[in-house]
Amino acid sequence: MSTVSFRGVSKRFGVSEVLQPLDLDIRTGEFVSVLGPSGSGKTTLLNVAAGFLAPTQGKFFVDERDITSLPPRRRNIGMVFQNYALFPHMDVGANVAYGLRVRKISSAEIATRVARALQTVQLEGWESRAIASLSGGQQQRVALARAMVIEPDILLMDEPLGALDRQLRKNVQLEIRRMHLRAPRTTLYVTHDQEEALVMSDRVTVMRSGRIEQIGTAEELYHSPANTFVARFLGESNLIPGEVIDVASGKARLSVPGLERPLVGRAAAGVAKAMKAAAMIRPENIRLRPGGLHGRIVERVFLGEITAMRLVVADGIQLWSRLLGADVPQTETMDVGWRDEDVSILPDEARSK
Repeated sequence: MSTVSFRGVSKRFGVSEVLQPLDLDIRTGEFVSVLGPSGSGKTTLLNVAAGFLAPTQGKFFVDERDITSLPPRRRNIGMVFQNYALFPHMDVGANVAYGLRVRKISSAEIATRVARALQTVQLEGWESRAIASLSGGQQQRVALARAMVIEPDILLMDEPLGALDRQLRKNVQLEIRRMHLRAPRTTLYVTHDQEEALVMSDRVTVMRSGRIEQIGTAEELYHSPANTFVARFLGESNLIPGEVIDVASGKARLSVPGLERPLVGRAAAGVAKAMKAAAMIRPENIRLRPGGLHGRIVERVFLGEITAMRLVVADGIQLWSRLLGADVPQTETMDVGWRDEDVSILPDEARSK
């Protein structure tokens, strides 16, 4: 296992800056997802790590060794792609063994390591199976085994579950996570699926337009997003725009048109007096509160144990609330409220750009 560091890495294609200068550190054995919309630079970052692309500026380090100029074949890195990239004319065993044969490992050692890799992905004894006979999930596990069998310092995965249907994707997510917990390996995992990143990762890196917006644990990003982009991108959120009155002791007060009293919440980094900002409140934190903010229920969505409701409150502000079935009012209106500690005052990226 190895540490990984990107230092001032950027990438340009002509006049287009796909990666803005960025720094990123991945600890030994850590599983880090890179999450972002299409065109955010996720795959470019992965290709720099693999050696398929040279950065325009900056350096890439493994275990504090600069390998920026090292060709891909000399980097001990395993890769898994969305399209599996398996050889259809080879059986499972030959596909998994391919990287070992290229490295001229002995036949006896190859057999041992292939068997061990297939056991890890729960395909023990499948060496002679034809690739065409496997399901999508099984083919993806073969691709994982092929990447792991070379015992890479780093494992890179680029949207590896993107071609699978929803239920199969969930199953393979859990399998990959269990494999990582059994045998931790430094992993960089690219995805656009928020749930996938939250379920599988030790930390999540959120990217947009070639730069890192925030990196942290799933809990940190969900409860304390750096700005409105991260808040929108990770889970559902109510974002109420306003202007910052003041900031003190880590809290900010936000003036919101139509509300008699300012909203109070944790001030994210960069929030300052008189700036445009937004209060973020997650739907599960908007609760029934008699005498609170009066709202008209305009939409109900049954989600099993909980019901999501869209409310219109003062000055046309719309809020989503999620309540357990027993708490759902049968009336057309409801009074709601929240705790100050459940509110984050964030830089409003949409309004500042």
